[in-house]
This record gives sequence, structure tokens and C-alpha cells, in this order.
Amino acid sequence: MKRIIFVAILFISSFGFAQTLSTYEKPPTFSECESEAINQIKSCFNFTLNSFIYKNFKVPQIAIDEMYKGDVQVLFEVNKEGEFKIIYVDAIYDELKEESNRVFALLPKVKPATYNGKPTFVQYSISIAIPLSEPVRESDKSVEVQLTEKDSLNATLSNEFDAIADQLKPYEKLEYNSQLNVPFTHSYYARFDDEMNAIGTNSHTAAKPFVYSDVARYYDIKAEKESLAKETDSWLGRKLYNEHLVEVQSKDYWFTVDPILDLQVGKDTEADYGSWNNTRGLFIQAGLGKRFNLTASVYESQGRFADYFNQYAESLKAFGPDPAIIPGRGIAKRFKDNSYDYPVAEAYLSYTPADFLNIQFGHGKNFIGDGYRSLLQSDVASPHPFLKLNATFWKIKYTSTWMWLKDVRDEVVVDKAFLTKYMANHYLSWNVSKRLNIGLFESVMWADTNGRGFDVNYLNPIIFFRAIEFQTGQGAGNAILGLSSKYKWNNKVNIYGQFVLDEFSLGDVTGGDKSWKNKFGFQLGAKYFNAFKVDNLLLQAEYNQVRPYTYSHNTQILNYAHFNQPMAHLWGSNFRELVLIGRYNYKRWFADAKFIVGQRGFDFNTTEDSFNYGGNIYGDEDNRVSNTGIRIGQGNKTNSFMTELQAGYLLNPATNLKLFTNIIYRDFNPEAITASTMDSNTLWFSIGVRTDLFNWYNDF
Repeated sequence: MKRIIFVAILFISSFGFAQTLSTYEKPPTFSECESEAINQIKSCFNFTLNSFIYKNFKVPQIAIDEMYKGDVQVLFEVNKEGEFKIIYVDAIYDELKEESNRVFALLPKVKPATYNGKPTFVQYSISIAIPLSEPVRESDKSVEVQLTEKDSLNATLSNEFDAIADQLKPYEKLEYNSQLNVPFTHSYYARFDDEMNAIGTNSHTAAKPFVYSDVARYYDIKAEKESLAKETDSWLGRKLYNEHLVEVQSKDYWFTVDPILDLQVGKDTEADYGSWNNTRGLFIQAGLGKRFNLTASVYESQGRFADYFNQYAESLKAFGPDPAIIPGRGIAKRFKDNSYDYPVAEAYLSYTPADFLNIQFGHGKNFIGDGYRSLLQSDVASPHPFLKLNATFWKIKYTSTWMWLKDVRDEVVVDKAFLTKYMANHYLSWNVSKRLNIGLFESVMWADTNGRGFDVNYLNPIIFFRAIEFQTGQGAGNAILGLSSKYKWNNKVNIYGQFVLDEFSLGDVTGGDKSWKNKFGFQLGAKYFNAFKVDNLLLQAEYNQVRPYTYSHNTQILNYAHFNQPMAHLWGSNFRELVLIGRYNYKRWFADAKFIVGQRGFDFNTTEDSFNYGGNIYGDEDNRVSNTGIRIGQGNKTNSFMTELQAGYLLNPATNLKLFTNIIYRDFNPEAITASTMDSNTLWFSIGVRTDLFNWYNDF
């Protein structure tokens, strides 16, 4: 019979060993080790113990026949008398457990460990690996016995801190298969848009942001990041170009920590001062176990932007002394004479109790749609608290989201506190065939009228909101319905669209008199992947149109908005728009081009004409200009054209840190120049470095 050999593998770091020596004046000592130096006794103890086991351990016949491979885990004690006592042994076969007990019973007495010169007991764990090999003493490397539990003087607890370090291992980039969200930026999502939309895939691409594990089925983000790695041996080089600043991984958890930067300077032709931004922050990602993840990003920012951007930010001003709301970010305090200070924090918890269900609770933004814009739910407003459930099964993905929003206007503030309102929506995405996807959307907005708070009627994730709105009373809520669709023409061309309905009155719709109650909008777009056989070139064309008074409500606090910003298209309503986009990336280089042509209708807001023409979703519907004859562009008709060109270099793929330059040309021409609508023709140039984690929208 072929002899089976074994090795006992026991681990502890040199740092942990040093700590052990400082705790015990002397570890247990075999007679063979009494002549050893004090710092070699532990190594000698390990070697002698392993050698004894090697010479005496007989692998049972059952394990030989089945070619047993594995570990026998033994927890044992050396007591104050120097005797070996097994506390616990674990193995697949009972025969191995019995053999372990037999061998340890043969061990001779040793001199016990001492602490401050007094005998004490210690407990160790050992892993006996089979097949086995003759141990070799390596006194200058890691020792093989690991202290596991208490002794009479609580020595083990003093090693608890060091034991944590012993459990760490090299970071394996676990984020890319986790339940964390892929940071949503249109430019980065374009990198895997074609793979997610290939004919025959069962992906659902409208509800964003995606979680990494969903994308990993179609696109290997980890492999992409690794392919972009630069060859560098220095710590600074690796952290600057390839890795997270802090990467920690153990058996049951991992986390990364990175700085956030958005440092840029620029100039626009309409302002006397230059534009600049100075954002510093911290970005944390973590996983606890296999099903619980979290992330947090904290920003501290000061800046000044192009003149048209500053004017828009100040037009969003909330109640109170602060002069502006930075679009998509939040309330800004005055910084120096003409700049802003706008801190922001975003975070969420992601829990996946089952493979088909992901639950997220946090403070951030979400998006529904396959286009650049969304008429259902967009990410243009400031971050807000949300609870989101994503259920994926069969050919369906069902998303339910509940949000806590704020109306920050002077007229609704009570006791200097912003008014809280709530929004809930359902989105059902159904892959009808290999090519066709249809999405059904419903949303409702309500406020704390009659002290109702968060209405439990809307907590049900599958009920129809429109029916609930009727049951809770007239004016109790504002319900919106929507439809989305996507058709995969082939693996290179996708056609997509949305339809939103804010009011339905059949008589007004069929009357043909363009009633103000015809509150709807639609989107039609197409994407061309790897256009003209150029890899990684995406071309996109999109048309959006929303009729006047859509998203507004006769109870003004129930409009479809948050922090004075729309929750759907950033232009609100009463507009038509054509968007043309090109995106290209090659290794770490990238370039984006965007062209937007639009027509909008604004209010005049003068003493002679104070009517609501339907472009401002905060406007009073009772002050509408007419009941019929309502047309897009009515009011202060404004034609606009905008070009945005951006190019840059990805400094660090792991953190999305980019060097970039950005050029915006904007031509804004209202028929009448008013205090709130001014003519503008500007060229805005900027250059900087940015951690790209969210969408900046400059096309107001």
C-alpha cells in the first residue's frame, strides 16, 4: 500500500508572533527546544509538534481508498501542567477524528507557557492537511501555531487586534461582481450599451443605475479595468493609475476608499470672472458577506460657473438666505462675493436577500429610460432619500421606488422648514421577444395633507396608483402614467421611445381643439453601436416633446418636481428638442460630442402679462392662458442651440479619475427679453481633473 504523506499547515504573521512573545514571557517548550533562543522557541515548538504528528499519524484505510484530500481542524490546549488536551476536532470522516485524538494523547508533557514567570494555559488551532509531507523548519518565516482563545490572564484578547490583520488577503476587485451600483454617467454606460442590448439577451436596460452583478453577465468590467492597467512598480504609480487608494479584503468583508476630486478652471465669454470648481471628497465602497453592500460619497465644493449656469442656479433659489441651488447638487451658500459653497452627501445600502430581489435604501438619484433624457424619472434634480426594490424573474424586471422630496419655495415653508412631499413609482420591464421590450410606468406624488404623512396606501409595490388616488380623495395625489419601448433592429441599431400621460380626458383628447388637459409628451430615439464599423463609436439621435402644463398640478405642491427642479426632463414642459450625440473611447482616451436644438415656451412674468403658458411646472394651472388652442412654444417662444464637446484621458480606471477639457457653445434667443428670460450667446471653455461618478447637465 502506497504510503500517504501529510503536512500540518499553521499560520500566523510575524507581527502577530511578536505580539505573542510580548504577551507570554515564554511559550510552551518541548525538551528538544530548551536550548533554543527565546525568539526561536515558538518555531521549535511548531516544528517538533508537526514532526511528532508526521511520525505517528496513520491515515485511516477509508481515506486511502477514496483518495481523501482535505484538512483536519484541531483546537487544543496546553494546560498549566504542560499536558496537551484536545478541545475540538473537525474532519469529514470520524476515523480521522479518532486518529487525531489518538496521536495527541501520545504527546509528551512539556514545560507550560509562562506569563510574568507564572505557568499559564494557552489554546491553539492546527490544520492538518492531507495528503501530507514531512515538515521543514523555517524559523525565520511565519510560525505555524495560532493562538485562538483565552488564557488565565486574558492574553488572547490582547491579540485580537493583530488577528484581524492576519485574516487579510490581497484585494480581488470584488466590487465588479457585487450588488453595488455602477456609477451612472451616460459616457461610461455607453461602453457596454451594445453588449447589454445584443439580440437574444434577457437584459433590462431602462431602470438605472445598474448593479455590477447584472452587467457582469454581459460585459466584464473587471477585465476591462485590468486591460487598462499601466505597468508600474511603485506604490504611488499603482495608486495613481491602477488601484483604489485603500483596498482591504478578508473572508467576510471588503472595502475601498478613494478621494473625490473635481478641480477645474475655465472662462465663458459673457462673464467678467473666470469659472472654476473646487470639489474634494471621499468615496467608500464596501461589501459585508455575499449579500450586503454599501457605498457613501461626501463632497465639499466651492465654485463659480458660466454666467448662464449661475443665473439658472439662482433662479432655483430656495426659501432662506442662501442665493442658489446648484442644479443636480443642492442648496448653495454664498462663497466670497460671486461664488457658491455647496456640500453634498450621497449614500445607500444594497441588500440582496435572494437572487431575484435587490433592495436599496439611500440618498441619491435614479433614472428610467434608454435615452439621454427621461420623461418618466430622471437624475437632473438634487439627491433625495429613496427606497428601491428590483425584482427580476422570467422575462420581467419590476422596479418599485419610494422617494422623500422637498418643496422649498417661500410660499409653502412653515416654521422655516421645507415642505415634505412623497413620490412612489412602479416600472415593469417585459422582454416580449428577443428584440422587443415594453415598459409600463406609473407614478404618484402626494403631500402631508391632513397629517397623512407617508401614505401606506402607496406602500404596496404592486397595486395601481391611479385607483388609490381616486380612493384617497380629490387633490390627494398627482398620478402620472407612462409607456416605454425598445426594439433591437439588429446588434448595431436600437430604436427606443417613451410616452408620458399626465391627464386623461377622452372628450378633450378627441375634441381636436388642443385642450390644456391634453397633458402628454413623447420621446423617440435611436442608437448606432460601433458605427460605420468603428469599434467603440456610439451615435445617438433623440427627439423629445412635452406639451404645456404636463407635470404641473392644480394643487401646486403636487407638481412633478423636487428642490425647484423637474423630476423628469430638465426643461419641464412646453418644449420640443432634438439631441444628437457621439461617443468614442480608445483605451484610456475618450471623446464626446453633443448637439441640442430646441424650442421652448416661457412665461413673460410682467405686469402686463402674468399668465401661465405651461412651461413652468410650478405654475398655477388656474392662471393658464387659455382652455383650448394650447400649442408647444406658446408664450415667450425661445429657440436654443447648444454644442458641447469633451475630450480627455482616464487617469485611473478603478476610480474613474479623468483629465478633461470641455467646450460649450450656447445660443439662447427668446422673442422677448424679460427679467427671467434673457438673451444669451456664450462660449464656455474649461479644463480640469474629475472623479466621474454622476451626470453633470449643462444644457439648460
